[in-house]
Amino acid sequence: MMALLALIFYGVESLVHPLEGMPALVLPPAALSVMLPALFGGTLMTAKAQAPAFVAHVLIAMLAYAFMAIAAAHAVMMAVMERRLHSRRSGGRDGEVPSGLPPLLTMERLLFQVLGIGFAFLSLTVVSGIVFSEEIFGRALTFDHKTIFGLLAWCIFAVLLLGRLAYGWRGRAALHGTFAGFAALLLAYVGSRFVLEVMLGRV
Repeated sequence: MMALLALIFYGVESLVHPLEGMPALVLPPAALSVMLPALFGGTLMTAKAQAPAFVAHVLIAMLAYAFMAIAAAHAVMMAVMERRLHSRRSGGRDGEVPSGLPPLLTMERLLFQVLGIGFAFLSLTVVSGIVFSEEIFGRALTFDHKTIFGLLAWCIFAVLLLGRLAYGWRGRAALHGTFAGFAALLLAYVGSRFVLEVMLGRV
């Protein structure tokens, strides 16, 4: 899903902004992500996982994770470009910027567009998670590691987007906020499942 969303997003944005150099950077990780389900497959663990509320929650959560992963990858490219630009200004050897890429300001604008879409899906994930929790467990929130880190990620992205709107946050503040929020998302679900299921062999 992340690969498809990345290609669609950059395809649509290329109609507005010149992104000739982006496919060379987007396609390799997109191709890699396509192979990940074959390596780390999963199964539905309970019959209640077939409930419509749960299915809707999972689909929305997948969209949220996918967009935030795209934003994190985009932020990595921005960090590399920024470092190379600073190196070139200081006379360093590693000052070559990949040709065909849009200016950093355009990249930054794209980053916040992706973050905005991802945050909308993440907000829906939190709301649908509360609804799903009430339907299955009879209480609004179960404060396990998934809930805590998921809410932490939501707060980080909310502060970042509000800072952008109110104070014009950009540059390293935008990159650090994106990395911090995505790290919290990884700890909320993907990271914990990898440790429990892949490394420890637990289901």
